[in-house]
Amino acid sequence: NGIPNVDVPEIELIIKASTIDGRRKGACLFCQEYFMDLYLLAELKTISLKVTTVDMQKPPPDFRTNFEATHPPILIDNGLAILENDKIERHIMKNIPGGYNLFVQDKEVATLIENLYSKLKLILVKNDENKNNALMLHLRKINDHLAVRNTRFLTGDTMCCFDCELMPRLQHIRVAGKYFVNFEIPTDMDALWRYMYHMYQLDAFTQSCPADQDIINHYKLQQMVKMKKHEELETPTFTTSTPVDITK
Repeated sequence: NGIPNVDVPEIELIIKASTIDGRRKGACLFCQEYFMDLYLLAELKTISLKVTTVDMQKPPPDFRTNFEATHPPILIDNGLAILENDKIERHIMKNIPGGYNLFVQDKEVATLIENLYSKLKLILVKNDENKNNALMLHLRKINDHLAVRNTRFLTGDTMCCFDCELMPRLQHIRVAGKYFVNFEIPTDMDALWRYMYHMYQLDAFTQSCPADQDIINHYKLQQMVKMKKHEELETPTFTTSTPVDITK
């Protein structure tokens, strides 16, 4: 499950398993974000990466012994376990070879993408025109930023931490927004679709991306709705298509 290499540190990332099938990746946004960060570093061969999924409904005894009630993501570097999201981020940036280069300083982009996810959660709780418009407006701002910069990713032509943060959230907006409230990212947001198209080509995204069913079940559990038996048995699907004319 990792990209092995000699003479480089092995980093282990423990992520939440699917709530449908404990062998699959779950729909935890932070797990995917750090998986992407570390996958990029493993591709650059500055680390070797081992990813372990833990079924939080029945965690193995050694997990409980070591981490008690802590939920993933958990990063393990040379026997040292880092348990909190902001500490994991700081550790990747300061202690993991190559990590510093992922953490680009760009205040405009940082401000641009913050609070996007909270707008999805609002429309899932109670969808009305105002909440729908707020999410649409935020996506439009990201689209316009990408159009003006005219780069493949948020800050340039190489991926950085902001892309690893934004793209999993866009995927949740796309899959859960459509399923629960029929929200769709408009096809006229060319720059945003082009951005997503490029992300869908990358192993860092596809290897870390949860199935549509797991994203949907993530929100069903929050709403205390049980999944139907036939949904649990569905073959996992991954929405990675884009409107036809955006690859130009």
